Amino acid sequence: MTMLSLPATAALAVAGVTVDRWIGEPRRAHPLVAFGALASRIEKRLNTGRRGRPLGLLAWLAAVAPPVALAALLCAVLPWPLAWALHVALLWFALGARSLEEHIAPIARALAERDLVAARELTARIVSRDTANADATALSRAACESALENGNDAIFGALFWFALAGGPGALAFRLANTLDAMWGYRTPRFLRFGWAAARIDDVLNWIPARLTATSYALLGDTRVALRCWREQAPRWESPNAGPVMAAGAGSLNVLLGGAAVYHGAVEQRPALGAGAPPRAEDVTAALRLVERTTILWLAVLLALAFLSVATHV
Repeated sequence: MTMLSLPATAALAVAGVTVDRWIGEPRRAHPLVAFGALASRIEKRLNTGRRGRPLGLLAWLAAVAPPVALAALLCAVLPWPLAWALHVALLWFALGARSLEEHIAPIARALAERDLVAARELTARIVSRDTANADATALSRAACESALENGNDAIFGALFWFALAGGPGALAFRLANTLDAMWGYRTPRFLRFGWAAARIDDVLNWIPARLTATSYALLGDTRVALRCWREQAPRWESPNAGPVMAAGAGSLNVLLGGAAVYHGAVEQRPALGAGAPPRAEDVTAALRLVERTTILWLAVLLALAFLSVATHV
């Protein structure tokens, strides 16, 4: 694949983010639907219960390698205007900033209007925990956690891999993240088969998650955010969600984590952040933190692009 120059990468990243903010995710015929159907067929064929880890890795490669290889080939052989357009389209596909806003902002509005019925229904669409009897604090906590964690998964991870490998890199990240969401469970069905999907996603997300956590810390209460990251993230089961959510919660001065209901049972999770339990306005603040972080990342890319041009003049 022909590597993009840094100025081209920065310009195309801005274009991809702009397209996502303008159009959002496709309403019909979303490519991820077709990918999910393909992944499900592969899993049913290969997840036989024997040789779970090797077959899980083979299934991951069968699902991810062909579309990423095709994208890389097209980006390499197409004339540059079409190749650049493809890079932008692939980043648009990988991003979910507008979708994140569209799913979480209505929860904040419902909570502000004290409409718990609507808030519970809206929150249930984006989290796996039970919300049927959740109060306003529990719903605010779920929405804040989702905004902070998905800021990394739906925006910053894709931008990081786009900066390194263009559109095919962003595509690979999005598909890997999708397979982790489909197969990365510690259930009898996926404990061994989904191991590769979960570990590959952890590896691909390791640096982006820490850059995201650093950005969250810089754009809020930095001292508290760094302390929460240092002290609380190691207690969290996910090696990447822990730093992101701990730093984000500390930056916003809200207390996340704690009890949550999953499949009718209360699960006590480690505390994240510091301060008061979140309210409706904190959900909005979490979305604004993600938005400011997006602007920061693009500004850094543009600044690096400017410096690379200036040093070669």
